[in-house]
Amino acid sequence: MKKVARRSVGGTTTRKTNMRISEVIGNVTLSKCHPSLEAARWLLAVPLTAEGLSGDETGRGEPYIVYDEIGAGDDCLIAVSDGAEASAPFYPEVKPIDAYNAAILDTIDI
Repeated sequence: MKKVARRSVGGTTTRKTNMRISEVIGNVTLSKCHPSLEAARWLLAVPLTAEGLSGDETGRGEPYIVYDEIGAGDDCLIAVSDGAEASAPFYPEVKPIDAYNAAILDTIDI
């Protein structure tokens, strides 16, 4: 589950979001897609909790689809931005995505 913290900046409440760490378990093939999405791949990934990162199967969430432009492969650990923040790297261009691979993770210290 994604943790969301609220903080006040100049009297306005803002939303601070965290990225999910996920493991790539496959890819998705589309027969048709939005023209703005043709240069990337779609990955199938599972979000991991601290337990999942330690190898415990109960720490693995439900698989979801992630937009990937940086080339993550199967079994890679990735940092995923999701929700409205997923399309932020493309601003002002509009891309109809809900989860974006922001980084391929080499190591994680727990």
